Amino acid sequence: MPDQKFPPLSPITTGLKGRCPRCGEGLLFAGFLKPASTCESCGLDLGFADSGDGPAIFIIAIVGLIVVTLAMIVETLFHPPVLVQFAIWIPMTIILSIALLRPFKGIMIALQYRNDAREGKID
Repeated sequence: MPDQKFPPLSPITTGLKGRCPRCGEGLLFAGFLKPASTCESCGLDLGFADSGDGPAIFIIAIVGLIVVTLAMIVETLFHPPVLVQFAIWIPMTIILSIALLRPFKGIMIALQYRNDAREGKID
């Protein structure tokens, strides 16, 4: 359950910044996608942090919408060869997916903290 000593922080803001969902100061990640074990600022145990496949689902939808829409616009306006389409959209898909993965994972972890979500926990 969120600690009463700390003011409630926006899960979106802390997640996008990759900061601790309780204090907003410490780093949420120890690597690119690996959550830190504890917050170095407030000492929050981040062992609960398991976003699973949640971020991937949102990223698939968002990146898919962006890439398919842009590909259709480019095809309609310019009619480039298929290899040019592949050369544009495959790297863009990979780059957008990697760029969005960490922020979305941070948001999901911050939402887990805010809503006191624990896997398999029944009160």
